[in-house]
Amino acid sequence: MRKIRTGDQVLITSGRNKGQQGTVRVNLIDRDRIVVEGVNIVKKHIKRGRARQAGIVEVEAAFHVSNARLICPNCTQPTRVGIRPDAEGKNERYCKKCEQTVPRPEA
Repeated sequence: MRKIRTGDQVLITSGRNKGQQGTVRVNLIDRDRIVVEGVNIVKKHIKRGRARQAGIVEVEAAFHVSNARLICPNCTQPTRVGIRPDAEGKNERYCKKCEQTVPRPEA
């Protein structure tokens, strides 16, 4: 089970974007990377194609999931995430600070 999912609100904890917040847009599970909306903007050189023009475009780059912390929707603080079984036996995510269940993001 992934501790940070698409649609979660996260805080960046290291790198040049330290302290910025955003919503997870893409979760690249096989590479342990996430793309956060409005964070880690880089310039990419694009070749001319059939439907697009050549030039330099600003895009959001992915970064490692360990450099982000989930912002708990209950206590609104950046926190670590734990996993525990719920009443039905399925796994659920919970905030390590307030011990409340983190709801599924609406993505």
